[in-house]
Amino acid sequence: MSAATTLGCWSDAPVRGKRLTRAIVQRVRSATVDVVEERVAEIKSGVVVLVGVGANDRPEDGERLAAKIAGLRIFEEAGKMQRSLADVGGVALAVPQFTLYGDARHGRRPDFTAAAPPELGKRLFDAFCGALRGDGIEVRQGRFGATMLVRLEADGPVTLALSTDGWRESGLGSS
Repeated sequence: MSAATTLGCWSDAPVRGKRLTRAIVQRVRSATVDVVEERVAEIKSGVVVLVGVGANDRPEDGERLAAKIAGLRIFEEAGKMQRSLADVGGVALAVPQFTLYGDARHGRRPDFTAAAPPELGKRLFDAFCGALRGDGIEVRQGRFGATMLVRLEADGPVTLALSTDGWRESGLGSS
């Protein structure tokens, strides 16, 4: 994985025609989301998931990513990361993040044309959150389309950059 991938630029491959639901998953001790002066979401132990969906994504891509996140063994037991979000009863704070589709390969202003248009993006983000809930995870959500202030207390820190690009249709639930 390149440094650009870790930073959310994903500049190593063109996205035309690909389905690349993307997420940054960070294990947290606590997190909040405010819009203007209103607290719209708050969690204690769990994960913050920044979710970016593309124009070519389908609800199934979000379902696959949700299943992966629900089962990721990123919580410690006996000094090893071997427990999942579901295992520890953690909460997911999902934050819509179209800027994960920012292409900064050319110039200084990121290009966001590969991101899903707002109507589709909201539907796919909501489907992702529904899929996480379907996997038994309690989910709190940021507000789609709003400018949000996200505060978090990183735990570890443990941060993973995920993309459905290259994932086989089967085998996502394996350990």
